[in-house]
Amino acid sequence: MDLYGLIGYPLSHSFSRSFFNDKFAAEQIDAQYVNFEIPSIQEFKSVIKNNPALKGLNVTIPYKEQVIPFLDKINDDSKQIGAVNVIAFNRSKGKLKLIGYNSDIIGFKNSIEPLIPSKHEKALVLGTGGSAKAIYLGLKQLGVDPVYVSREKISPDMLTYAELLPEVMESHTIIVNCTPVGMWPNVDACPDIPYHLLTKKHLLYDLLYNPNETLFMKEGKKRGATVKNGLEMLLLQAFAGWDFWQGIVK
Repeated sequence: MDLYGLIGYPLSHSFSRSFFNDKFAAEQIDAQYVNFEIPSIQEFKSVIKNNPALKGLNVTIPYKEQVIPFLDKINDDSKQIGAVNVIAFNRSKGKLKLIGYNSDIIGFKNSIEPLIPSKHEKALVLGTGGSAKAIYLGLKQLGVDPVYVSREKISPDMLTYAELLPEVMESHTIIVNCTPVGMWPNVDACPDIPYHLLTKKHLLYDLLYNPNETLFMKEGKKRGATVKNGLEMLLLQAFAGWDFWQGIVK
């Protein structure tokens, strides 16, 4: 039986295990998907050593960036993003090679592209973690000019929430929430943006999918903005991850 899995910490919120095990059962694939909840990335080597049947892993918070030094190779998107969320196991000629990919960017682009006609030229990316970096590059590849927004001024080319002035909000009509703010059970929280400046020209995309409609999305909807959660992205990135494991996408 082939083995696939997920590394991260914590993993109680994970969608991947049930998704892939349901897929294996439905398609009669002789495989199992398990969670490897490791409190330190240093335990990654033990996961590999103790599970010789592994053919692929997903990577989630907080290890999308930390896992890279443990890999033999990463693809171009992962290099540009600086984060990996899929690891394929290549066992040719008796040697194991771990190859890193990023399926977040594929899932995001395929999900948001139908919603962004040419009128959307600039975007705000809320957050600066591994997922935010994938979204940033994905927007650039779609011809949109993104800027990171964080609580602190980490670099000169980023904005803080306090700098989201009317002219910024008017010109940046796509806003993507890449933070965990608003995720269940904290459903009464939302990113600290000036919601009163939103209009029907805005598109609010939340990477969160639990709850189905976050407060971030509700506040946008009130002002006529287009809103979408991250469930479709999640599914599309899972499909892309499977293709990476099977060698269908290089």
